[in-house]
Amino acid sequence: MMDPDTPPEATLVALSAQLSRIAKDLPGPLRRVRVHAGDTAVEVEWQEATAAVAAAPAPPAAAVPPDTPAARPAEGEPHAAVPVAGEAVLASPMVGTFYRASGPSEAPFVDVGDTVEEGHTVGVIEAMKLFNPITAEMPGVIKEILVRDAEPVEFGQPLIRIAVGADGLGAG
Repeated sequence: MMDPDTPPEATLVALSAQLSRIAKDLPGPLRRVRVHAGDTAVEVEWQEATAAVAAAPAPPAAAVPPDTPAARPAEGEPHAAVPVAGEAVLASPMVGTFYRASGPSEAPFVDVGDTVEEGHTVGVIEAMKLFNPITAEMPGVIKEILVRDAEPVEFGQPLIRIAVGADGLGAG
């Protein structure tokens, strides 16, 4: 705790140093962190990882179609994002808890079948008591939501499958 007589500039420097140490220990890039101490604040925003959204390559000829029971994970197993031609997978840019809506009594940001534009909020991830919006990186149609509401997620974990190109709205 800082001495109340400490000038705001010194408080800001101390908060920045602490934030820098914390950020170095995190497994993924942050999009925004806001720290306040009285009238003094530190706000940091990192650019979203380019690997967070990647267009899926065409599956090999022997691949199992995604709608068959053999392609679906068994009950209780984690859901892996199987690449499918014409689709992209939106992955978590950070470790935290994924929420489909802005509050418990609110409607989800998106549902399967919804059309989204680039920048459309599709969920939020709570990390370090901050709610970080997760946005679509391209226009398309929500094909599958791969995580449950209030489920802990890891950096790079697939969250949502979006149809692009011929099946969706984005360029293929």
